[in-house]
Amino acid sequence: MDIDAVRTFVAAADAGRFQDAAAELSVTQQAVSKRIATLEKTLGVRLFTRTARGAELTIDGQAFLPHARDLLRAEERAVASVRPGRRALRVDVIGRRLGPAAVLGDFRRAHPEAELDVVTLFDADAAVDAIRSGTIDASFRAVTMPGRQLPDDVEAARVFDEPVQLLTGPAHELAAAHAVTPAELVGHRIWMPGLVPGTEWAAFYGDLAAAFGLTIEVTGPDFGTEPLLDTLADSRSLATLVGEQTRLLWPADHDLRRIAMRGPTPVYPHSLVWHRDNPHPTLAALRDHLRSGRAPHADAETWTPTWA
Repeated sequence: MDIDAVRTFVAAADAGRFQDAAAELSVTQQAVSKRIATLEKTLGVRLFTRTARGAELTIDGQAFLPHARDLLRAEERAVASVRPGRRALRVDVIGRRLGPAAVLGDFRRAHPEAELDVVTLFDADAAVDAIRSGTIDASFRAVTMPGRQLPDDVEAARVFDEPVQLLTGPAHELAAAHAVTPAELVGHRIWMPGLVPGTEWAAFYGDLAAAFGLTIEVTGPDFGTEPLLDTLADSRSLATLVGEQTRLLWPADHDLRRIAMRGPTPVYPHSLVWHRDNPHPTLAALRDHLRSGRAPHADAETWTPTWA
């Protein structure tokens, strides 16, 4: 059904004259007559009877009028739902306990009026596909992995460098250290069963291991964060690597230790990724917020993969 024809019908019904409806809609009287005739043909009934005083609704026209008004209100709601700034900005943060979620939380506190819809997608490929299809507005990701480039219609900006920390149990050889260098981790077992081949985080930690001669083990099933922390708490030899802003909770008797890495500090390179044609004003506000808040890490000596 032609929504313009429905709008013309309602205008003519309210005005009582095709000429007045034409003036209200800024079209010719001939256009009004043509639209009404088309609508009558679609419905298979007459909607108006021409009189000396103008146009009066037929019984069918009177029956159709309240539904026509409902159609126009539905159209208004449909348009408003996707009008830039009216719907929530949908952002992928990889994981709700990871650094990007914390950064997005900072933005929300700085802009309490901003409506956000937070989602978690699997990897950078899934995020880029979702951005291009319009399923999401933006994503925090490490880009681009070796041999891959972003599509021409997708943009990215480096917005957040997150230092990587060592996480150990209380009996580990390095548990009492205030900070460690990557070189001091050579020969130690670093267990990261969540590294999935082909993902951007696997590429990052693979390059980190190759750069400093580290041993990162991915053997064994990935049962999630809690079983990993349970294992570390009881181990004298296993440690893992986590982002500085990754939120982790464990029982007090685990006594796990988060140890800074220095000389150099490995930093995970988070970028904001979005479609170049996305007009959402909250996306622009988020980009401005991230740009103004980015500062060099306190440790000037850092490491990140060359592809980042």
